[in-house]
Amino acid sequence: MFVQPVTLRDHGLRLEPLALAHEDGLRAAAADGELWTLRVTSVPEPENTRAYIETALKMREEGHRFAFAVIDDASDRVLGSTSYHDIVPAVQRVEIGWTWYARSVQRSHVNTTAKLLMMGHAFDTLGCRVVGWRTDNYNFASQRAIERLGAQKDGVLRGHALRRDGTIRDTVMYSMTAGEWPEARAQLLYLRGRHG
Repeated sequence: MFVQPVTLRDHGLRLEPLALAHEDGLRAAAADGELWTLRVTSVPEPENTRAYIETALKMREEGHRFAFAVIDDASDRVLGSTSYHDIVPAVQRVEIGWTWYARSVQRSHVNTTAKLLMMGHAFDTLGCRVVGWRTDNYNFASQRAIERLGAQKDGVLRGHALRRDGTIRDTVMYSMTAGEWPEARAQLLYLRGRHG
């Protein structure tokens, strides 16, 4: 397996491999803002939380996705989830996605810290040449967040995937190369320091 089980930790945040033991915490995080009602996200409805985790675990076994629970280190509160996905060892590429957080921690240091951990692990430990992101063309908050990371917009895949409401979405693709990572890391550390 290209992505081995690992727990990543920094700035009061812990990313640990998603497991069935996170079900209650994940359900509570999703309830903070009723995030499953947003048509442009992958947040599970409360009754589908276990199936969401089981799907992630099956994808991990197949080598396509490695999901993390995002946890506040001090309180052990589950804040959300994020994943490596579309893992392609042959070209040393992963994408980061399936990311969502409880509304109460959105626009805090949580996303920046989680992305620093994941990007650092991808580039510095796994030796990735490229890290990618994709998002719904109408998920403008996600697009802004990805652009703040320093990722470059690659383009738009039209008519690419189904949304939860059955409509067909266009997918906005982004990427960052290993050569761009040092400057992006410096900028993200600077922004996080200003954010507190």
